Amino acid sequence: MHENNQDAVPVLQQLTFDLAGEEYGVEILAVREIRGWSRVTRIPQTPAYLLGVLNLRGAIVPIMDLRLRFGLERESYGDSTVVIIVAIAERLFGIVVDAVSDVVDIDPAAIKPVPDMGAVVDTRYLKGLATHVERMVMLLDVEKLMRPEDVETLDAALPAVQDVEVAA
Repeated sequence: MHENNQDAVPVLQQLTFDLAGEEYGVEILAVREIRGWSRVTRIPQTPAYLLGVLNLRGAIVPIMDLRLRFGLERESYGDSTVVIIVAIAERLFGIVVDAVSDVVDIDPAAIKPVPDMGAVVDTRYLKGLATHVERMVMLLDVEKLMRPEDVETLDAALPAVQDVEVAA
């Protein structure tokens, strides 16, 4: 009997990153690029976790601080601070994280539902938990990070923002 690859379990590739000492994963297919922190143009009347926007090769990309989105304490940005640019439904936005770790393969069968962890992390932003090499990885549901009303606020405010710095 020959083994064929059709029985191979599809793996979910996750880009893992560090945030406040915890490890999170975001689906690699959603990731467009990883870049160092650079200054953003602030947009008035947006929530604190929306830091502003970047001009990325002509695309205006909202940048969100994931610590603030999760209600964690904001840290000062350092050399390891990165912005992960993700695409959700044809829109780009950036999430600021403490550091990028690795790209890992997660077996979908190994993903566990997220237990209610009290007020530590808002579990609605998570798809599930997976263990990878003895480490717990919280799988992020990026589509839930940007609320529809935030998108509307940004869309309304962007025409008024003239000088969006072009990211290097």
